[in-house]
Amino acid sequence: MAESKEEVEVLVQRVVKDISIAFKRHPNIEEIGLIQCPEARYNRSPIVLVENKLGVESWCVKFLLPYVHNKLLLYRQRKHWLDREALVDITCTLLLLNPDFTTAWNVRKELLECGALNPERDLYLSKLALTKFPKSPETWIHRRWVLQHILRQFSAVAHKTQQQPDAERTQVLGSHLDQLIHQEMKVCSDAACRYPSNYNAWSHRIWVLQHMAKGNIKVFRDELTSVHPWVSMHVSDHSGFHYRQFLLKELLNTELSQSLSSDSASTIFCPPQHQSNTVHSTCPQANGELSLGNAACGDRITTVFKLFHQETELCSDLIQSFPGHETLWSHRRHVYYLWHHWRQDQDLCSDGKENELKPTGINEPSGSQGKSVDRHKHVSVPMEVDRVSLPDHDSKRLRRGILLPNLLTLQNEHTFVNSILNSCCNAEQNNYAVAYKKWLDTVISAQSLDI
Repeated sequence: MAESKEEVEVLVQRVVKDISIAFKRHPNIEEIGLIQCPEARYNRSPIVLVENKLGVESWCVKFLLPYVHNKLLLYRQRKHWLDREALVDITCTLLLLNPDFTTAWNVRKELLECGALNPERDLYLSKLALTKFPKSPETWIHRRWVLQHILRQFSAVAHKTQQQPDAERTQVLGSHLDQLIHQEMKVCSDAACRYPSNYNAWSHRIWVLQHMAKGNIKVFRDELTSVHPWVSMHVSDHSGFHYRQFLLKELLNTELSQSLSSDSASTIFCPPQHQSNTVHSTCPQANGELSLGNAACGDRITTVFKLFHQETELCSDLIQSFPGHETLWSHRRHVYYLWHHWRQDQDLCSDGKENELKPTGINEPSGSQGKSVDRHKHVSVPMEVDRVSLPDHDSKRLRRGILLPNLLTLQNEHTFVNSILNSCCNAEQNNYAVAYKKWLDTVISAQSLDI
């Protein structure tokens, strides 16, 4: 083994060169790692490549890491000159061994900005570093910086395309962006599997959707579907369920905004005297409303309900299959809280719309006089549709052609909790169920009374 300073320098230079050659000859390396080897047993390179897996024998790290670290610091202090190729090789070696060394990433930023480095190459390097250090915060930060750099390039090209329309170039940009998003999702998923509760990976995944897929409902729905198996196998990982909560919020906000814009643009008033009693009437609503967007709005409401219903079913299955996990109860609480407030918002919107669209001469139930028509009179008794009792605000939606299913109710939540308490013998599970029931009684019930 090398001992003198000159021998160490020769050894390290050879290792750095071997790593550079390995990447040039095998551009599809998928993973890096350390091979536990206390000392050099053979007169060969400590860099081992097997089936696209790059390994470094551990005995050389104590020589390699201090050498490249000092070389880079001397360069930053302007005490030692390195050309661009040498900087690329040294920073690559250093970051594969210690990806949290911020100075090395900053040097690569400078190389990237001056055009000496390809952004795709830096994304590839950070991806390899995350296979060994999946929670490295500096690596995730640098990865976001590179993605922002690429997005700025996309924006510049898109601006030119607007001035000189080019359908082919626009299609290529869209395809490239889709590939980047898919690549980031894969990197985040791999990192989350390698390190439990990897908050950095899930936060990066959220950042990607917020900055690279903003407003793309299909991507959000695909993500909600793709993460389903992962959370089912990692029932104690709150980061994954927090990601699902983010997706639900974004989908809910998008659907709600589209519903409101559709209603405001398409709802008109039709006088009762012009209504027809035929099946093909242009004003089918009994209260004189004609909503051209009712079908689309109803579809969006049905979509939102399905989202919550499926998420609640997922929570129920996991809670019953894996008793005693606080993460599952916490997620169920968040899902029901979102559903509860969404229902409140829908009730307020429907009530406001009823008041706005009320025609002259139609009085409130308490103020009906003479032969004035009371539009609420016929719904004083709860309606039943498919054996589901409907409150007054649901009957309003029924007359407008939009009905919110009444399955995710407070009563059903209490029924589920009671079934857990009566059937489960796990002490922790019972404690979480009691806490959830108390939350329903104190928070949700109180808010329902305020409406």
